[in-house]
Amino acid sequence: MVLRTKKGREKIARLVPGGNNGARGEARRWAVGQGDESFRVVTYNVHKCRGLDGRVRPQRIAEVLQEVGADIIALQEVVNVANGEREDHQAEFIAGEMKMYYCFGENRRFRGGGYGNLLLSRLPLISRRNFDLSRPGREERGCLRTDVVLDGSILHVYNVHLGTSYVERHHQGKKLVESEILAGADVEGPRILLGDFNEWLRGITTRLLSEQFACVDIKADLGLRATYPGPLPLVHLDNIYFDQTLRLEGAALHRSRKALIASDHLPLVADFRIERAESRAARRAE
Repeated sequence: MVLRTKKGREKIARLVPGGNNGARGEARRWAVGQGDESFRVVTYNVHKCRGLDGRVRPQRIAEVLQEVGADIIALQEVVNVANGEREDHQAEFIAGEMKMYYCFGENRRFRGGGYGNLLLSRLPLISRRNFDLSRPGREERGCLRTDVVLDGSILHVYNVHLGTSYVERHHQGKKLVESEILAGADVEGPRILLGDFNEWLRGITTRLLSEQFACVDIKADLGLRATYPGPLPLVHLDNIYFDQTLRLEGAALHRSRKALIASDHLPLVADFRIERAESRAARRAE
């Protein structure tokens, strides 16, 4: 993986304690300036952990994530069946393998279990809230907001999986921007919105979010025109939007041999730095 560089709360019910996981056991602290903090995020639609070989293997997904070494991980299409094999509860299994905190946002029932978005973090999580983005007659969709503690600051992380219909996404994009989801009274820190937006053409969701956020530009930042499906990319579905108070340090599409078979999507990775006010002022003065 080569990084291209460029200049109302609900308490979490279940957490997996963070721990040492080799060189990736702690959140990254790159030497990027006094008082600044750097961290890596990844968004990855794991397709129920079913790979292109037809096998459901959460262990393989965990191994791909270990290759990436992110501090904050947003997964979509995760299945949790509590009364089966350990790997059937995919959220708990992957979090355990990664030794990370986690929270799960269930959007619908699936084969006797839950199905939805999963957030994993090496950094402490203090609250979560799962927003319903479903439209009548369409598959249930959601946006999981999780608040992450980063060196005393609160980072609001939104894990999103939007619908496949243009009309559906039209309503979902407006709800994201115009409701309390992104602009609640308790949204005080920088925001990252990442996930599978299912918007292969520039639609209203892209336009609305681009008015508020910067975005990882796959053409400028990655040198790519498409990211999905992994082996033969034709369209671009996965995105990372972020507040301007976060500085994008680099981005990459993780294309290891294992990642190319583990899911139909590939992990989209980005490195960020939270700049303190004094750092931004110093940079502007340069």
